[in-house]
Amino acid sequence: MHPAHPLRIFAVSGILSLLLGVIVVAYGGIGALWLFIVLAILEVTFSFDNAVINSRILARMSDLWVKLFLTVGIFIAVFVVRFALPIIVVQFATGLAFGDVVNLALNNPDRYGEELHHAAPVIEAFGGTFLLMLGISYFLDHDKVVHWLRPVEKQLARAGRIRFIKLMFMTAVVGFMYLTIDPDLKNIVLFSGSLGILLQFGLHSLSVFFEKTVNKGKSATKQVGLAAFASFMYLEVLDASFSFDGVIGAFAITTSVLLIVAGLGVGALWVRSMTIYLLRAGTLAKYRYLEHGAHWAILALGLVMLAKLYHLELPEVVTGSLGLVFIMTAVGTSILEKNSMRKNNH
Repeated sequence: MHPAHPLRIFAVSGILSLLLGVIVVAYGGIGALWLFIVLAILEVTFSFDNAVINSRILARMSDLWVKLFLTVGIFIAVFVVRFALPIIVVQFATGLAFGDVVNLALNNPDRYGEELHHAAPVIEAFGGTFLLMLGISYFLDHDKVVHWLRPVEKQLARAGRIRFIKLMFMTAVVGFMYLTIDPDLKNIVLFSGSLGILLQFGLHSLSVFFEKTVNKGKSATKQVGLAAFASFMYLEVLDASFSFDGVIGAFAITTSVLLIVAGLGVGALWVRSMTIYLLRAGTLAKYRYLEHGAHWAILALGLVMLAKLYHLELPEVVTGSLGLVFIMTAVGTSILEKNSMRKNNH
C-alpha cells in the first residue's frame, strides 16, 4: 500500500477511536458516546488549519522527528496540553495546589469548569497573541512571491521589509489591549500577551538559527538535532494555542473531564493523521493557496480569542467554521486557477 494511502495513514486513528468509543459506551452509555463524538468533531473542526501549518513545518524535519511528533507528540497533545496544562492554568489563576486542582477536575468537574472559565483571559491573551504573531509573520515575509488575496498580501509583504515590523506590530497590539481592556485584566493581558509573542518569535528564531548552523554549506538538508527540536516544540506550543479554546468550550458540552480528554484526545489524533496525509500526499504543492487560507484562518482565530477579552463571543459553531471556510475557499481558488491555466495552455 502506498505511504500516502488514506487507509494506511488513518488506520491507527480509526482503530483507537473505535476502542475508546467502546470503553465510553461501557462506562457511560450511548449518551456519553454521542458527547464523545461531538467533542472529537469539535477538536478536528477547530484544528484543521493547524494540520495544514503542521504539515509545512514537518516537511522540513527528518523522518525521526516526524515519528517523534506522532508518538511523543501525541502523548503531549493528549495528556499534557488537554489535561495537565489547563490544570496548571487553573492553579496559576486560583493559587490552589496542583493536587487540589486535579482532585477538583476529577471529583468536582462543575467547579473545575467554572475555575477554568475564570482563567480564560490568561488563555485567550496568550493563545490570541501567539496565533496572531504566527499569522502576521507569514504575510509580512518580504520574500513571499505567491499571493492569494493579492491587494492585501502584496502590501503586507512590502511592509515586511521594515526590520522587526512583526515585533513592533504585536507590541502595539498588546499595548492597545493594555490601555483599553478592563482594569482587572491589564496585568494578565500584558504578561500572557507578551509571553505569546516571545514564545512564537523565540521558537521560530531558534529553529531557523539551528537549521542554518547545522545545514551550513549543505544543500536542502532535513532538520535534525537542535533545529528539529526547536521546530518540534514550536508545533507543540502551536497545538496548545489551538486546543485551549476547545478545552474551555468543551465544558459547555459536558463537565466530565475524562470524557473531554478522551473526545478531544481522539480529535487530536485525527488532526495528527491529517497532518501526515497532507505531508505525504503533497497537498500543499497541489493546492497553491491552501497555506494562505490556513494562515488567514489562524489570523481570524487569533482575533476571535482576543475579542473574547472584550466580552465579544461568537458561537462555537461560527468560530469552528471560520477555519474551514478560509481553507475550502483557498482550495477552490487553487483548483479554479489551475484549470484556467490548463485551458490557456491548450
